[in-house]
Amino acid sequence: MVAAEEQNEEKLTESKIPVFHNPNFKHSAIRFSKKRVWKNLKQILALEKSYIWPTDAVHYSNIEAPPSFTPAKKYSDVSGLPANYTDPLTKLRYANSSEFQYVRGLSMDIVNGLLEIRKANSIV
Repeated sequence: MVAAEEQNEEKLTESKIPVFHNPNFKHSAIRFSKKRVWKNLKQILALEKSYIWPTDAVHYSNIEAPPSFTPAKKYSDVSGLPANYTDPLTKLRYANSSEFQYVRGLSMDIVNGLLEIRKANSIV
């Protein structure tokens, strides 16, 4: 009786070969036996110089790229957080009401210094 159960278990383990296992399977993303070699910027620039480009093409070595269509992001002069507001008196940007109170309490020397850092001071 015990021998018959052992034979049944052996048959079950032999028949449980996974259906999804294929020893000849090769992944579709792995095409070559070599690893992919990444090019550095110097190699990319040298390769781009060897191509014949149209005059209006934009590439790494072309400094005359068109301007971005996305608007420039504005950041608070005090905290560096994204700023949605500008103080009309001092022209400093701020993110929330507590920063507004802080901006209004600053002296004009500090305000001019912050505007000069942002390159937004106007010489009158």
